[in-house]
Amino acid sequence: MKKTAILAASALLTLAAPATAQNLSNLRIMAPASPGGGWDQTSRTIQTVLQNQGIAKPVQVFNVPGAGGTIGLAQLYNSKGDSNLLMTMGLVMVGAIQTNSSKVDLSRVTPIARLTGEYEVIVVPTSSPYKTLGDLAAAWKANPSLPFAGGSAGGTDHMLVGLFAKAAGVDPRKMNYVPFSGGGETLAAVLGNQVTAAVAGYGEFEAQIKAGKLRALGISAPKAQPGIPVATMKSQGFNVDLANWRGIVAPPGLSSSEKGALVAAMDKLHASKEWKDTIKTRNWTDLYMSGSKFDVFLKLEATRTREILKDIGLVK
Repeated sequence: MKKTAILAASALLTLAAPATAQNLSNLRIMAPASPGGGWDQTSRTIQTVLQNQGIAKPVQVFNVPGAGGTIGLAQLYNSKGDSNLLMTMGLVMVGAIQTNSSKVDLSRVTPIARLTGEYEVIVVPTSSPYKTLGDLAAAWKANPSLPFAGGSAGGTDHMLVGLFAKAAGVDPRKMNYVPFSGGGETLAAVLGNQVTAAVAGYGEFEAQIKAGKLRALGISAPKAQPGIPVATMKSQGFNVDLANWRGIVAPPGLSSSEKGALVAAMDKLHASKEWKDTIKTRNWTDLYMSGSKFDVFLKLEATRTREILKDIGLVK
């Protein structure tokens, strides 16, 4: 009788105990973009490490592309209470929510963690007369129509050019930003002297910089980055700090224990040697932040992004 009571009590405690990172199962990660891009690569890297470390098994990744991730965001919102679903997202989505007038924003989901980021660089061809960021800024101020190439309108590259314009004394609404759908097109435009300068994550230009075909004038990091011999924009007198960060959110309607289990899983992932080795291999910058800190960061980032896009003239 006593043994039966102990077993019953144990079963009740098991049912009542909140989920922990060790017992996550059947986890699904949505990459709200086509296969092969940054969100997809991040999702599949998370999948591999979670499974290899025994933090969660099995883990499935699936793609829901479209509208800067806002189609996937709407699907996540409609999966209220699903504690087995995560979505990879980042700064691009913060901007897309506003430029696409999305009915669902990030205040309607459950923030879990910011994981990685990549800082942006401004480059010119090595044949360019602009040797420094100051040279480029002076010429740009004299002629605001100088063309800058980058990714999609309203994306991280566009935002950086807007911030640089403001810091350089150029009206962001008058700047000549030429958007391209992919990094390869941006690279071709700047190498072909079709534009004055170009912007992208350092990794997209690294090979051409090292080969001496492009000159990197500045990087949007708050301080010098190990392994990247490019002076920060701040150190050159331009108060610009912008990272193309990526993070993880979950559907709305989760209990505090369910959210806690997902945050714990990301904490364990981030602490693992495999994750640290992987992001080093991929040249991602570790920008880890989880739980309530990430909640606050998302709110601040949404406000900052809106102001940048207002200055550019993309939102009212």
